[in-house]
Amino acid sequence: MKLCITGGGTGGHLMIAEALVEAAVNDGHEVIFIGSTKGQDQKYFGEHSEFSHVYFLETTGVVNQRGLGKIKALYKVFKAFLQARKILKSHHIQATYSVGGFSAAPASFATLSLFLPLFIHEQNARVGRLNALLRPFAKNFISAYESHSSIQGYPVKEIYTKTARVRTELQTVVFLGGSQGARAINDLALDVAWKLKKQGIKIIHQAGESDFERVKEEYEKLGIDDVELYGFTKELPELIQKADLAISRAGASTLWELSSNGCPAFYIPYPYAAGDHQYYNAKFIVDNDLGWCERESKELKSQLLHILKGIDLQTKSEKLLQYNKKDVAASMIQELEKSLNA
Repeated sequence: MKLCITGGGTGGHLMIAEALVEAAVNDGHEVIFIGSTKGQDQKYFGEHSEFSHVYFLETTGVVNQRGLGKIKALYKVFKAFLQARKILKSHHIQATYSVGGFSAAPASFATLSLFLPLFIHEQNARVGRLNALLRPFAKNFISAYESHSSIQGYPVKEIYTKTARVRTELQTVVFLGGSQGARAINDLALDVAWKLKKQGIKIIHQAGESDFERVKEEYEKLGIDDVELYGFTKELPELIQKADLAISRAGASTLWELSSNGCPAFYIPYPYAAGDHQYYNAKFIVDNDLGWCERESKELKSQLLHILKGIDLQTKSEKLLQYNKKDVAASMIQELEKSLNA
């Protein structure tokens, strides 16, 4: 079967694309990728991937543009739509899976214009605008947050479920600010570093490339030289597997990667995320008694230390592993196969 995966812009969307292509190739399918020259698409799939072909079309986000900027953005999408039609035809694509983000627009509309089936995965608790627009025309719409979704769970790379474990004792904490880092999380890590060290708790910290040097200097000033500190790293699965607790932003992919591995987390949503979606992602976890969430504030340190006092890692970790299903990406590809063969 010949498939197209489209979408991206941010790491969260692209991690889903990565999980899906892994599952599709394992099932013997040929898969192409159509993304954008903007965002992180080329960083993820420009050189090494399991896609047979990758295409990066010139597009930008439309929602955040105003006036003439919006018209220019729409024109770019239209040009990319025409290119995407040619690409889909040339590869004899039979179906497209959209993982959302502005990168998905040209290939998704091209798929519908060619009367090919479009499948959609929504990564956030609040449905994105493009996905909301395309949903009525999609063959299927998958969301980990909706009880009536035909597939429950979230597609993550196989390594997260393979290395999953129950956390029973707080020995290592990982601070994750996302690929760009997060100053609020970096400052929180520095604020509690000595407290953690005194308790014999090891610190792993992804600070983000832009804030790496400052954070490194601050740890040196504190006299803490055994922190496992990174700017940006692709070894996230290994870092998560070593950790017993995460302090993290609430981007959907990181949230579900932590959950699938059984790692409880204290979430600090990015306050300027579109539609406040990170808060609603984390709220879903809290509402199901699977973790903790606090808004950015001056009280983060006291709130985190309060949680650490009476933390029951094992209960949370076991609940996460019971809640999360394995092989979600494989199930999504298998459902697509059945739909096309019906």
